[in-house]
Order: sequence, then structure tokens, then C-alpha cells
Amino acid sequence: MNITIICDVLGSETNGTTIAATNLIKYLSKYHNVKVLCADQEKKGKQNYYVVPNLSLGIFDKIIEKNNVTLAKPDINIIKESLKDAEHVHILLPFALGRKSLKVIKEMGLSTTAGFHCQAENFSSHFRLQNFMLFNKAIYKNFYNRFYKYIDAIHYPSEFIKNDFESFVKHKTNAYVISNGVNSNITKQVVNKPEELKDKIVILSTGRLAVEKAQNVLIKAIKYSKYKNKIQLIFAGQGPLENKYKRLAKKLPIYPIFKLYSREEMSDILNMSDMYIHPANIELEGIACLEAICAGKLVIVSDSKRSATQNFAVSQKCVFKHNNPKDLARVIDYFIEHPEEKKIFEEKYFQMAEQFNQEKCMKQMENMIIEVNKQKKEQKI
Repeated sequence: MNITIICDVLGSETNGTTIAATNLIKYLSKYHNVKVLCADQEKKGKQNYYVVPNLSLGIFDKIIEKNNVTLAKPDINIIKESLKDAEHVHILLPFALGRKSLKVIKEMGLSTTAGFHCQAENFSSHFRLQNFMLFNKAIYKNFYNRFYKYIDAIHYPSEFIKNDFESFVKHKTNAYVISNGVNSNITKQVVNKPEELKDKIVILSTGRLAVEKAQNVLIKAIKYSKYKNKIQLIFAGQGPLENKYKRLAKKLPIYPIFKLYSREEMSDILNMSDMYIHPANIELEGIACLEAICAGKLVIVSDSKRSATQNFAVSQKCVFKHNNPKDLARVIDYFIEHPEEKKIFEEKYFQMAEQFNQEKCMKQMENMIIEVNKQKKEQKI
């Protein structure tokens, strides 16, 4: 099949949407003719890549840059070129490039699927409005009325985000709930700590350093832990609040490690860690959390109702009250003091790993595309 994938955001693999897009492109390219429409200037001249200019939002460019993304400025001629001979189109985001392309796609009568990779709070948090529900509702209404209502089927990475979106817009959608999956290089294995960490309790947290990810709660929690003089935090990621969190962390007895690791390095980092903590208040799926599960780690998550990761906990003992550092410290200390119970929960987490196998998840994505394309053709008969 000739498939065009449209990515408003694509570049280095430092955000979930880019990673999801890259994985899908790689998988589908093994079995189909795939074209990619994006604004990643490094892809210019590369076969089957159609590159539009970058979009400038003026005073907001600094915010976008801090999140390690660039946005796409639609070019109708490049859009049409990328859609030439296409049988199906998959759009990653409901932004400018996806919306402009959708008008052409509908004129051509092509079958179309779209991913749901952006929570309203991912946008509103930049303006400190993540807790203003009317604003979040307006964003979702805009997404639906200007984009998703015209899509043949929607890919949701989690049941949580499907239910969240549909409840806000008051509409059922043609939904396919499929995890973005975890790469097979992330697996459970024995990795020894380096010499300088051998006498430390290593706690890992992975993700963009941003307000909705709430890494500040984890930093503050260590101050309340009985074992604060032995805990080595590792924050694997970058983001707009990196400098702020580094200043906050100066108050800890052991200064955390802040570093963006390669995809290849992450398996070792996960496996040498003693536990994984995902403090996010807002999370659409939480691939970083799923990676920890696939490495057989003890995973501790917040009870935030706006985070999909609460649904991964194998026990309420692995859950803390969101935005509550003292309660998180309580959970951390409990598992430090109960190593045998920790091992039991680690095994329970690891038993969940198979359902997040990336190859299987990408196969489900391919099946979705084939099914929706077939339905579209039958409607025309």
C-alpha cells in the first residue's frame, strides 16, 4: 500500500510524538511504500521525505525551542506532492500541517487515520493554565471540530486518553486503542552499578523536565526520606524547567544526575536502577513508565486522574498522592525497608511487559490502516 505519514513534529528522538512517528515509519516502510511529510530540515533531500518550512510563532518560539521541537509551516505544493499516488494517510497531530493537509486529503477521497498524541494540558501548561478546565475543554473542542471529526479513525495510545477526549467533546469516535509500544532493546537483564553508585540507592525518573511531569515533587520527596543520604536520583531527560530543577536539587545531600541518554543507553540505566518513579500529574500514555515495566523495575506512580500511568500500578502500595512529596517519601521508604515485597512487585510488573512489545503494537497499527482503508473503499462502492 502507498501510505503518507504527516508529522507536524519530527526531529531528534527526545519527545514521545517523534519517537512514536519514527517507530511507525520504520515498521511500515518494511512492508509498504511510505512517504513522510514533515518540517525536519535534516530530512531534506532524503528519499521519500517531503519537507516543508518551519513555522514561527514569534514570541512563543522560545517556549517551543525549550521543548526540543519545531513546528511545520504548511506548503500546499509540497503537501500535494507527498500525497501523489497515496492510498492512505496517517496524521500524527491536529496542528497546522495536519489540518491543511486534511483539506487536500478529503478532496482526494483518501482514507485517513490520525494519532492522538497531545493532551490539552501539554499545550495549556506552557501558560500555567493546565488546571483551568474550561481552557482545556476549549482546546479539545477545537481539536475535534476542526480536525478529528473529519478523520475516519483515531489511534489512541491508551484507553485513558480515549475516554478523556470523548468525555470532553461529548462524542464517541471510531477508536483504536493501541500502545505506542516499547522497543525490544529495553528488557530485563543484569546490569551492575558503576563503582561510584554501588553504595547508593538509585532512583530513576525519565521524561521531559516540564511542569506537568512534576519532577519537583520527587526532588522534594527525597528531603523527607529517612534514606536521603543514600539516594542517588537520576533524571533522564531535558526540558524547559531543567535549570529550575537543578537549583531545587542543590538542597539534597546527594546531587541528582541530570542527563539525556541515548535510546541504547537507557536499557542499562533502567536495569541498574533500584526503582523507577513517574511523578507526572498529566500523562497521555507514559512510554518511559512502560519501559521501566519492561525492564522489570518497581514502578511508583502518582494517583493523578489526568495521568494514564495510574492504571499501570500493580498495587495501591505503588501509588502516592499526586503533588504530595511526603506521601511519595513514605512509599519510597516502604520499599527500601521491604526488599522481598519489592521483588514480588517487580515480577508482577515484568509479567505485563509482553502487551507493550513494540513489534506487536506496530502490527496492530498496520492492521488499523488496512482495515480503515478497506472500509473506505467499500463505502465508495
